[in-house]
Amino acid sequence: MSTSINSFVANLSFLFTEKPFMERFAAAKAVGFDKVEFMFPYDYDLEEIKLQLKSLGLELVLFNLPAGDWGKGERGIATNPERKSEFRSGVRKAIEVAQKLDVKQVNCLVGIRSPGMEEAELWKTLVENISYAADQLQEHGIRLMIEPINHYDMPGFFLNTTEQVIRLIKDVNRPNVFLQWDIYHASRENEDLLKILSDSIAHIGHVQIADQPGRHQPGTGAIDFQTLLTELKKAGYSKAISLEYVPEPDTETSLEWVKNYSL
Repeated sequence: MSTSINSFVANLSFLFTEKPFMERFAAAKAVGFDKVEFMFPYDYDLEEIKLQLKSLGLELVLFNLPAGDWGKGERGIATNPERKSEFRSGVRKAIEVAQKLDVKQVNCLVGIRSPGMEEAELWKTLVENISYAADQLQEHGIRLMIEPINHYDMPGFFLNTTEQVIRLIKDVNRPNVFLQWDIYHASRENEDLLKILSDSIAHIGHVQIADQPGRHQPGTGAIDFQTLLTELKKAGYSKAISLEYVPEPDTETSLEWVKNYSL
């Protein structure tokens, strides 16, 4: 059986970027997507997003917690002991947005390590912040994803590997904290993808895909997605998989790969 496009989530921060943001929802629906995600909602009109979702029958499955000043190169603040208050304020803001847009999971980018601070202090701060976020989100039935980012694309990012995130999940010890498994980042870190599936499937809450190298659609790089997606399904992952890739040459052409894969 060929794979249906509605088995996937359209990441609107990566796909349909030739269109203005608010037009991407309709573009995703037009090619068959039922689910979307994007990085940050905070600078957009939430009422307009809500209208797009409702009128098109789309589900918003995920967005990120506030991550500091993105334009100045910040990629999260969860490890910084001097910004705990700001982090906690961001959690409250994310809950408000999630409730408004009916979103049941959010992702945390933990940030680039602060220079001059001991590893132990950064880790302690991270555990405290993630524990706080998990508890607050749990009160509203929201799951928290933690995403490792490869050290090539984002030098200095505090969590690079699946192993590091699993350690964090165990230290935090909250039932609603999961790994956001971006297969592109894991492959860039030369991780054994099938071993992660066999060892850590219980911790995987959300999956994103892009081929490697290049971060384009499956079939443009070296990852065996036919085997990987089949094994992911066999392992018990039943949620939609996010397409977080840079489309080549454009979004609609890039989606041809879906026809070549079966689950």
